[in-house]
Parts: sequence; structure tokens; C-alpha cells
Amino acid sequence: SMAGPVSHWRCSLCGYVHEGPKPPEVCPVCGAGADEFEPAPAAEVTAAAPQTGGRWQCLTCNAVVNGAEPPEVCPVCGADAEHFIAVGIPAVQGGSQGRIVIIGAGIAGVSAAEAARQAAPEASIALLSREEALPYYRLNLTRYLAGDIAQSELPIHPQPWYAEHGIDLHLGTGLCQADLSAGRVTAEDGRAFPFDRLVLAVGSHPFMPPIEGNEQRGVFTLRTALDAEALLQAVGKHGRVICIGGGVLGLETAAALARRGAEVTLLESHGWIMPRQLNPAAAQRLERTIAGLGIRLVKQARTAAVTGQAGRADGVRLVDGRRLEAASVVITTGVRPNTALARRLGLDVATGIVVDSHMRTSHEAVYAAAGLNAVGAGVDFHALPRSSVLKVLGIDLVSVGQFQPQDGSWVTVDSEDERGYCHFVFHDGVMAGAILMGHGDLGPAVRQAVEQRRNFVSCLRHNACAAEIVAALG
Repeated sequence: SMAGPVSHWRCSLCGYVHEGPKPPEVCPVCGAGADEFEPAPAAEVTAAAPQTGGRWQCLTCNAVVNGAEPPEVCPVCGADAEHFIAVGIPAVQGGSQGRIVIIGAGIAGVSAAEAARQAAPEASIALLSREEALPYYRLNLTRYLAGDIAQSELPIHPQPWYAEHGIDLHLGTGLCQADLSAGRVTAEDGRAFPFDRLVLAVGSHPFMPPIEGNEQRGVFTLRTALDAEALLQAVGKHGRVICIGGGVLGLETAAALARRGAEVTLLESHGWIMPRQLNPAAAQRLERTIAGLGIRLVKQARTAAVTGQAGRADGVRLVDGRRLEAASVVITTGVRPNTALARRLGLDVATGIVVDSHMRTSHEAVYAAAGLNAVGAGVDFHALPRSSVLKVLGIDLVSVGQFQPQDGSWVTVDSEDERGYCHFVFHDGVMAGAILMGHGDLGPAVRQAVEQRRNFVSCLRHNACAAEIVAALG
């Protein structure tokens, strides 16, 4: 129990700190739900001044990470370093009204519109989406593939919500040009949208690795509701399908198609599944679940080519010469930032769109991703140890900090039962990292112990078992 009403909430996924009597419905940074927020102690909030160096936003899940360089992998979803854009440290500016145009209507664009509306009640806000469908969470596409949710349940908000909040939503609106000096973007159908502030929330596109034969019919990526629809049509009830890439998206896609009755083979290039989040023991446990879903897992499988005849895929050839047959191939190997528009506008672009500490691009009227800053509000984040909180195949997975011991001086404590698996790593008596499977409820306490470098020397002295470590976590 905490003294007095809670005034700050921290998103356990990305570290965003929200001020208010209750957590937000949706994290404006990573899209996590209210249940992912935990009370943030006051001391922590005042200590939350960002470190020097840059800030990086993951284009896959929108998490924001501190550091001079982007992280090697996203602590939330495991995406690679090239999936990050520099976002700088948001700071308070004078509020501004006027006309705000937001390009891109994924969770980042919708959150930007919502934040802009809260901060600037008088501004006119237009939200432009290339897709015909109402804005939806991309993370729900695999749930739709699996048949867990209907297409009608995909949207983030129902249609009337946008009008109620004074947000002009324009669907099926691709852009043909933007004129920064005139403050106007023009749609492909000729409609013009004047702006005082332009926010680019254009997200990312699936990364299609340069695999020979990937242009054939029957090769899919999963990025839009239309992609999901096309994939369901192609695979049908008992089709054979190969999923390339054993990250979270690959696993969830494979499981969804298996649930639909397809014959699924999943290819992972490493020696075990999800190497960025799991050690071999945890991976083995997950692999049993995968096998139980009827999915055939092929490890150390590096794809050389998608094979085919007459422009139609018929399988995959691996680097070691093995051949696997399937009528459909899904490539789930991550995403890359959409920077084409920013380049056309003449903005500075590195791996992603370059912005300053206010999320402002190299043009003073153009912002990236976070709508809070288009109207001049400030957002507060702070550094977290690398951590992933995932629900994969219905299993709670938490991995925090250094979960692989570095040498013999590191101590590990493990336990495994029908409920799940716990793996704690200590160095000099301090908890350095952990993996939890099926014990998601311990996540917040474990993350705090790793962040605060809590000492477990007294437990370790008498070779405590995992249950005693859990008890000591309180």
C-alpha cells in the first residue's frame, strides 16, 4: 500500500511515466493497455531525469529507449537496432493551436491525435491514413489470423470516436506531395490539407530480406489487415505453409495458422527459439508448446531461396541444401522505418527520421511520431534495464537484464514446474537478470529488483531455492 493517492504511473513495457490519478487507457508511447501500468514511487519520478545522450524509438512497438546509440535489440519486442529512430528528449515548449495534420493512423498516429487534442482543445486536427480500414492495432493482426477476434474487433476506436474528439479522419488517403514552404500536403485524389504543424507517424514496412525468389506469388508479409486476409485465403484449411523468422511475430503467425488447421513449418536461424529473450532451457520449454500446437520447428535454418515454378512459390531451399515444400511462405523477419516521405520532403534522414530533443525534424513545422510535442507538451521517460514483457502463445514471458551468466562467478537459481519456469541470475550477490515463464505476476517485483540492484546475499549464502528468492522479492 502506498501513502496518499497515486499520482504517477509507469508503463512496465517502455518506461513512460504518466501523471494522473489513474493510468491512461493506452500508453501513448508503446500502445500497452492500462493493466501494464504500475504505480511509480515519487522518488523514482524525481530521479527520472533522462540521461545524457540520445533517445530512440522502436518502429515495431514504439518503445522509447535512452542511450547514445540505439540498443542492439529492442528491450520490448526484440527488433534489431536498425528498427529505431532517434527521438530526442521531449521538452516543454509554448503551447500552439492552429492546424495539425498527422500522416499515418497506426497506434502512433492515433495516440498523437489524442495527445494533441488534449493539449490543444482549439486546434483543428486531421488524421490521414493510406488504408481504407479504421485505424487498428497491428499487434492484433495475428489474433485476427488465429480467429480469436473478428475483423469488426480490430479497430482501436469506433468510427464516431473521431468526430466526438474533433479529429477529422481521412481513410484511403495516400499522399502525392507535401509543400513545406506553403504549409500544405496534397492527397493522391487532389484534396489539399493546409497545416501549421505536420506530424509524421508513418510507421514501418515489413523487411523483406534479399532472399532469391521472394517476389513470387504465394510469398507474404504480415503488415496490414489486407495482408492477413490474403494469407488466410491462400493458406485455406489444410494448406502447407512455411514461416521464416522465429521471433515473436513469426511464432504468433505460425500458431495462428496452425489453429486454422494449416500444416505449418517454422524456420529459426539460431540454435534455439527467441534467443534475444530466452536462454536454452526456457526456449526448450517454449519449443514443447510449439510442438504441441502441431508446428514443425526447424532450427539453425538459414534460408537461401524461395523455390518456385512459373512465378509461384513451392517451398524453400536452406543454405545447407535442405529443401522444404509448401504452397505459401510467410516472411516475418522484422520491419524497417518508412522514410520515403521524409526524404521526399527533404528532411534529414539517417536510419530513421532525424529529430531534435522536441521530436522536431530538420524543418521547424514538422514533427515525428509524438503528437504531444506538436502542441508543445512535455513527456517524461527514464532508463530501464533491457527487459521484455511478452505474451507469446498465451504464455506470460518476462526477461530482464543479463539473463545469461557471464562466467563462473555468476550464480543462477532455477525452478521448473507445471505452472512455469523461473531463472534468476546474480552477480556479487546482486540480481542481474531473470527469465520468468508463466509467472508474469512476478514481473514488476523482479524488474524493480534488477533496476535497483537489490542484494540477495543472505539468500544465496544458504543456497536458497527459487521459492525463497520469490519470497524475498516480497
